[in-house]
Amino acid sequence: MKKLLIGLVTLLAALAATLYFSPAALMATARFVECQLAGLSAHSTTVGDLDIAYYEGGPASGETLVMVHGFGANKDNWLRMARYFTDRYRVIALDLPGFGDSSRPAGSYDVGTQAERLASFIATLGAGKVHLVGNSMGGHIVALYAARYPQLVRSLALFDNAGVTAPHKSELYERLERGDANPLIVGSVADYNQLMNFVFVEKPPMPDSLKRYLAEQSMANREHYQQVFQHLVQRYVPLEPELPKITAPTLLLWGDRDRVLDVSSIEVMKPLLGKSSVVVMKDCGHVPMIERPAETAAHYQAFLDSL
Repeated sequence: MKKLLIGLVTLLAALAATLYFSPAALMATARFVECQLAGLSAHSTTVGDLDIAYYEGGPASGETLVMVHGFGANKDNWLRMARYFTDRYRVIALDLPGFGDSSRPAGSYDVGTQAERLASFIATLGAGKVHLVGNSMGGHIVALYAARYPQLVRSLALFDNAGVTAPHKSELYERLERGDANPLIVGSVADYNQLMNFVFVEKPPMPDSLKRYLAEQSMANREHYQQVFQHLVQRYVPLEPELPKITAPTLLLWGDRDRVLDVSSIEVMKPLLGKSSVVVMKDCGHVPMIERPAETAAHYQAFLDSL
């Protein structure tokens, strides 16, 4: 027994050392744990000439929720929130083409093109009529999908979405107009720290080694993200003429201290939508499903229950 205990302690010590000195292993472990807690597993499917990575969980017979991340992000953004829905719904969170573990095609990354890629992905999975959830750029994409394919959308939830000209310019827009560096594109560890401060009011706790690892991952993608952002700007698709085409009930959820996309965007969107609900989260930033996942999930579940 004594030898067994010594062996177990040694194994745990070795594992702890591995996680401490290997941020990649720590990240993989954290992702595995979050997936287990959320009831999700990793999958991949081929859509045309693209490989699309995604998480899926929940009952196959349940109504389907499709979650779409924003610029520079990936499907991991939804892990903390997804755990509140997999008991009842079939939950799918994908890496959009160009992000995460999905293919990086040589073509365009404008929201119109991505909306069609999303349509092909949903059709490939045979998901049928779905509930769509999107954050930031992902919100822009799912709103466009809902306008183009109203018969395939049960409901739409937009979290701090892009795509409308807000009455009050956000800090991001003001910075870009001045010619300042884009705070969403990381070129150094310092830039990554500034990015975290920019998108969150209360940053999630994170070990320094993991923060540096994620910063390095973002730095490695810098040129690609610059190209994607250029496509989004140069081939911009405004939502204002598209919103009246949306027939699905729509939730507009925003952090009131969002510095990326201003909360006043709601003032533009609400009159253009036939069936809309509004939630403004106090003292919250650009990614509420990460910053306050339980509260965000409660607001979203209340919206779903109201349908």
